[in-house]
Amino acid sequence: MSPLAALSIILVTVLAMEGVAWASHKYIMHGFGWGWHRDHHEPHDNMFEKNDLYGIVGAAISISLFAYGRWGNSGAGWEPATWMGVGVLIYGIIYTAIHDGLIHQRWFRYVPKRGYAKRIVQAHKLHHATLSKEGGVSFGFVVARRPEALKADLKRQREAGLVTLRDSEV
Repeated sequence: MSPLAALSIILVTVLAMEGVAWASHKYIMHGFGWGWHRDHHEPHDNMFEKNDLYGIVGAAISISLFAYGRWGNSGAGWEPATWMGVGVLIYGIIYTAIHDGLIHQRWFRYVPKRGYAKRIVQAHKLHHATLSKEGGVSFGFVVARRPEALKADLKRQREAGLVTLRDSEV
């Protein structure tokens, strides 16, 4: 496979992973997988959360793609899977740096004052404004809508009785 084809597969996979992450967050983590995700929405002083198990699932997917790229397809391997595994790995690194590092400040303290970093932090704070798995906004991890639009969505959800907000966040 040419280096350009491999790079293309990696980039498409990284971009597609935001959609996969959004859907997984909305329909799995805030659905039947709430048992693992709940503690992420609750205050605690623990270094780890059950929610961190989702990172292990992501790593297992990446490793499985690497393995299939090497040994899958009746032992012959399927090279594109290797590059898809690299894309999943890169998305995981980006997610970890932004979500765990910047947003939740698990490793460093930095409060962005403007730009993309401020927007992504605000969007995630609005995601955490809800008290339960129902309703909510901003299920993506790297792409975020404007905070004003998210606040309006939360306000509509609250007025419709679909969601309870923490300390009247909106």
